[in-house]
Amino acid sequence: MMFHAPLKTSLGDLLLTANPRELTGVYFLGCAHAPAPPDDGERNPELGILAETARQLREYLAGERKYFELALHFAGTAFQQRVWREIARIPFGQTIAYADLAERAGAPRAIRAAGSATGKNPLSIIIPCHRVVGKSGSLGGYAGGLERKRQLLALEQVCAQPASNPNLASQRPASAPPRSQSARRWP
Repeated sequence: MMFHAPLKTSLGDLLLTANPRELTGVYFLGCAHAPAPPDDGERNPELGILAETARQLREYLAGERKYFELALHFAGTAFQQRVWREIARIPFGQTIAYADLAERAGAPRAIRAAGSATGKNPLSIIIPCHRVVGKSGSLGGYAGGLERKRQLLALEQVCAQPASNPNLASQRPASAPPRSQSARRWP
């Protein structure tokens, strides 16, 4: 059984989706890749994982949280999964270039494919695809719209200049929950 809940935020309306124990999606309504609420799903904003996600997103948007501690589940190709894991490793307040993301995902020549996988991230904000920018510091794209990407980077007080720290991937993931029984570790 799938569950969903709407969430009004300063960035616009979100749709949260989950199975009984894990978050499966955070989508900006009306934007690229945003599904309609599932026909076979149940609207249940009180479901533990959906209520906790809403709480943590509100804290993040208020500047009170730098990473998320949530049980996550989402499906994608093996390459998409690698890209999303690498995105999860980008620390709060930093950015990386799409080319660096492709390299970290094990496919240095697949820059466009890494960009496409980034755009299909089903867990917007939680897996912080807004932290991926063009090599020159240009914003690139964002499924939620470039204005939202600007707002998210401003919230984190980030200049859209990619970090040149080669050890970035070895740092504690900013969006990944710590290892526990109730939260899947990303990456």
